[in-house]
Amino acid sequence: MHVPDGFINAPVSVAAGVAAAAAVAVSLRGARRELDERTAPLAGLVAAFIFAVQMLNFPVAAGTSGHLLGGALAAILVGPYTGVLCVSVVLLMQGILFADGGLTALGVNITVMGVVTVVTAHLVFRGLLRVLPPTRRSVTVAGFVAALLSVPAAAAAFTAVYAVGGTTDVPLGKVLTAMVGVHVLIGIGEALITAATVGAVIAVRPDLVHGARGLTAPLKLRVDGVLVDAPAAAATAPAAGAAAGSTKKVWVTGLVTALVLAGFVSFYASADPDGLEKVAADKGIDEKVEEHAAAGSPLADYGVKDVDDARLSGGLAGVIGVGVTVVAGTGIFWTVRRRRTDELTATATATGATTTPVA
Repeated sequence: MHVPDGFINAPVSVAAGVAAAAAVAVSLRGARRELDERTAPLAGLVAAFIFAVQMLNFPVAAGTSGHLLGGALAAILVGPYTGVLCVSVVLLMQGILFADGGLTALGVNITVMGVVTVVTAHLVFRGLLRVLPPTRRSVTVAGFVAALLSVPAAAAAFTAVYAVGGTTDVPLGKVLTAMVGVHVLIGIGEALITAATVGAVIAVRPDLVHGARGLTAPLKLRVDGVLVDAPAAAATAPAAGAAAGSTKKVWVTGLVTALVLAGFVSFYASADPDGLEKVAADKGIDEKVEEHAAAGSPLADYGVKDVDDARLSGGLAGVIGVGVTVVAGTGIFWTVRRRRTDELTATATATGATTTPVA
């Protein structure tokens, strides 16, 4: 659903850019509360995984394909604020390096594909968990429904933006019906991918899944035949080494999976236009589309320039994209986490200085 340059006029594109910048600023502050030493690198991995899976277009109807948007997946795995940042990093890398999604439309894309999907999925997910049993299966089921609904919500959001700033004169009702209709089908694929990924992670490390926090039962000790809650130190200390090793294993497994998907499996993805491209072509929304400012990039259109073999060119581009995204994402999230740590340290120091009695 990457919106190219030319679909939306300049004033609305600027307004969307301001809204997206505000959302990112709010998310940077909110992400400080969501990230810790374990989840900061996981967030970078989530961004890279979303990048990789977005290369895997799947057929949804005759002549139409779809791909993961990723907002629901990111919100469930690493939290809504960090989720917005994950999708934003992916869109930025795609726009600058791969000429996918217009640069003047970057604000529209972040707002529609990042903010709308994350907020919709988070609200639906949390609402369902309030009524479902507190189990891991409930997290997966809630993730499926949240992902399913987030995609048509994004389609409706694009239609709203088009209604205000569209550069072509197409009946709004036709655009809305076509966009929501095809993206409901794409939402099914999004839901399956999201549920499968969340289920796989929660089966190994439920403590790493933001949406599953609070589901882990406290450690119990049997004292004189009676089960009692273990002290906090006893509950956490024995598992510290194992948890660190398991986190590294999850990260390595996830990275290898992303590299394989982007570097090899992506070659077999559907070549049909995605939902927005198909609707735009059928309804005439793309009459004033503009050439991408990064069309001359050596990685434009997910291929390496001057590499003639299509399979090798696309595979290399995918691997480079995953590598750049995981490095950029991890760097950003570690910086956010470090800043939060520095603030807490400064606050603790200042508090200690004001409360320490002077002899």
